[in-house]
Amino acid sequence: MSSQTKQRRVVVTGIGVVSPIGIGRENFWTALNASQSGIGMVESEDRHVAFHGVGGEIPEFNEKSLKKEYFTEKDQKKSIKVMCREVQMGAAAALMALRDSGIDMDSIDHSRIGVEYGANLMYYPPDSLADACKKCVSEDGEFDYREWGGTGLGAMEPLWMLKYLPNMPACHIGIFTDSQGPNNSVTIDEASAGVAMTEALNILERGAAEVMIVGGTGTRLHPVKTLHARLLDELGYDEANISASCKPFDRNRNGQVVAESAGCLILEEEEHALARGATIYGRFLAGASSCVARPDGTADTRQAVTNSLNSAMRRGQVQPSDLGHVNAHGLGTVRDDQTEAASYREMFGDHEMPVTSLKGYFGNSGAASGFLEVAASLLALNQGVIPQTLNCSEPDDSLGIQVVSGEHQPTQNKLFANVNFTSLGQASAVILEANSSAS
Repeated sequence: MSSQTKQRRVVVTGIGVVSPIGIGRENFWTALNASQSGIGMVESEDRHVAFHGVGGEIPEFNEKSLKKEYFTEKDQKKSIKVMCREVQMGAAAALMALRDSGIDMDSIDHSRIGVEYGANLMYYPPDSLADACKKCVSEDGEFDYREWGGTGLGAMEPLWMLKYLPNMPACHIGIFTDSQGPNNSVTIDEASAGVAMTEALNILERGAAEVMIVGGTGTRLHPVKTLHARLLDELGYDEANISASCKPFDRNRNGQVVAESAGCLILEEEEHALARGATIYGRFLAGASSCVARPDGTADTRQAVTNSLNSAMRRGQVQPSDLGHVNAHGLGTVRDDQTEAASYREMFGDHEMPVTSLKGYFGNSGAASGFLEVAASLLALNQGVIPQTLNCSEPDDSLGIQVVSGEHQPTQNKLFANVNFTSLGQASAVILEANSSAS
């Protein structure tokens, strides 16, 4: 890395959020500050496939509000028909973040602004396949695969694939904003946030752009994905208090909660941001990722988390004792919380590192969760606190970590790490420093 590259510092100048606890930076922070949960009974017609009907849903985000509040241009409204819900949320969060940044899009060099966006794999709703499938059913009631290519596909809506490709969020955002710089998509489920942010950091540090629109969108509130979750994941449920169904690092935790959301950050070269008088929420120091499997093919999540944190701290020239807190993956599952805590014990030893998890507020949406977590830590640290781990009323002492619970914890240390990982042993970590003067 050249000395010229090292001098390029990267800051966060815009935040866009579409979440179960609020849409927009201010609404999101108000709910977080008040320790309000966005988890509850899902209102959509697909709630029967969610575990006990519980999830982190955003009912106020719909096509009507999308046209009225977020997609204000004619061309944006026309694009809705070729966007599934995840793409719509991702584009809305990006436009929100861009407005929050105050960038004058009429004067900026559009060849110097790029897009880096994370997404889950996107699935076609089963009911939308019904007519096409019926045309392939034989007289004796059996589905004939030989008929699908010639008969079945012909009954599909013509642009069906464009609605569900995971690179579509980055594509639409690039078109809406006329961003002519680097444009990349990341599909690594929960680890997407850290990977997308690190890729954007690399682009900015090497001088290939001045501004990057970096975010992620995802939903696990989907007929197919919720069924996958019921088959493959530990899912939480608290009959006595539905909103507390996700209990990260609590001794009574019993699983994660599926959700939907999108989050976006505007990352900008510091001198570029200062020259236009931008509000700076924080500085992005470093990021890293790792994927580790054991010889038998099973995921070694603990090692992947350790590798990611070690690499990020080394890149950012940060010592374990320098960090003020870790905003953890904290799914609320018995096994994953144990694995994650073991990595933190190894990493931080006797430093008594404060650890928080925010999935008790808004559940797990996959690729978007990390962006909500980074935004939450930045906004909370701007107010001098570490956000508490909601629903962790009885921290599990056997985990051996210092969980921030009960109330937000006052702090003067603005440096933090965010960690996320997948069930396949992929992990990512980012390190940021909040700006105490941001409002």
